[in-house]
Amino acid sequence: MQKFMYLCSRNTEIYLISYSNTMQIYKANILFTKERDQFEVIPNGYIAVEKGRVVDIYEQLPSTLASQPVTDLGDKLLIPAMNDMHVHAPQYRNQGIAMDLELLPWLQNYTFPEESKYSDTRYAERMYRRFVRDLWRVGTMRTVAFATVHRDSTRLLMNLFLEAGMGACVGKVDMNRNCPKALCESVEEAVSDNETLIAEYAKPNALVSPIITPRFVPSCTPELLQACGDLARKYNLPVQSHLSENRNEIAWVKELEPESRHYGDAYRRYGLFGDTPTIMAHCVWTDGDELRMMREKQVMVAHCPTSNLNLASGMAPIRVFLNEGVPVGLGSDISGGHDLSIFKMMVYAIQVSKMRYCQDKSLPFLTLPEAFWIATKSAGQFFGKVGSFEPGYEFDALVIDDSELNHDNYSLLHRLERFIYLGDDRHITHRFCRGQLIAEPKI
Repeated sequence: MQKFMYLCSRNTEIYLISYSNTMQIYKANILFTKERDQFEVIPNGYIAVEKGRVVDIYEQLPSTLASQPVTDLGDKLLIPAMNDMHVHAPQYRNQGIAMDLELLPWLQNYTFPEESKYSDTRYAERMYRRFVRDLWRVGTMRTVAFATVHRDSTRLLMNLFLEAGMGACVGKVDMNRNCPKALCESVEEAVSDNETLIAEYAKPNALVSPIITPRFVPSCTPELLQACGDLARKYNLPVQSHLSENRNEIAWVKELEPESRHYGDAYRRYGLFGDTPTIMAHCVWTDGDELRMMREKQVMVAHCPTSNLNLASGMAPIRVFLNEGVPVGLGSDISGGHDLSIFKMMVYAIQVSKMRYCQDKSLPFLTLPEAFWIATKSAGQFFGKVGSFEPGYEFDALVIDDSELNHDNYSLLHRLERFIYLGDDRHITHRFCRGQLIAEPKI
């Protein structure tokens, strides 16, 4: 039974795309990364999708599927959709502001005042609608987001993702020290608000779900950190926070948590470092025992290259993480980062790795397939089988019309590379999440 149908037009070409619970077959130039060091490329290939998941990919459509309708996307590129593994939704309005400050003064003078406004759900709705629409615009179909300490505004953000049909882990931020009074909560309030949202949204296979979110060690007392760890274990929920971003921050954590061996150990002591699936943003200065612990606990690094540069934090050692088997994804880190596009994060990640290579020739810089794999399959594992076109993976996909980038005589790989470096949202003609064609969210 057909669920809905869209008539799409671009460059005078008109064609029909439908989504239903029955099998859908798309024909296009298909590119994705099974492994981190090479692309899979299927020119004019076919991908069969059923109940939101990939059935298989074919160079030639088998006779058993000959009776199935095929949506022919012509000469366009079909690639996995993007995953943003670290973004601060309430900082959306501050994007591109105060880029001349380091981390701690930036938080005090810009970030905390803006987040305080989210006690007003009318303001939150206005900003969050624009935020979700812009994620859609840049092709991000899965997001791991920080909200604020405000329960009702956090609920609103989760509902907007659901309304859009886009996947997300959304965290009600927890903090009770070293922050403005307007953002300071008691441990009891933090637990109660989290449990309210957990009861509403923590469902099996949920498209939008809660994630336990202590902001970072300096903003949480030991009692609050312990409460967050207890919530994560009790409800088997993932955790997100920040780790080893800035040297001043690391020194501050050492003062606040003298019994911890390092920053990561401070989280571990409270059950917030890999006891359940965990993402730590930045990890610029992670090494030694902290690195070993991340590998053993399979804590994911959310690499945010623009934030590394804008806040003068340093350049995260992504090659080291890959070599050590630490999972890695990319994050925009709005508004420490200034660009919401994960395609641009690929570019910046490669460039940052090249600057590290100039300093240390033992750390080869990232290649394009590696950056693409990090943004898609590596990041997508946090959501389950997401980020690839292998059988059984959820069909999160983008259709790219790169015709105006003058692709005559370029290989498909060079066309994709040119889109990543030169293209933008105007070249994304269709976006899918779990097999469903996602229309532009309302603002």
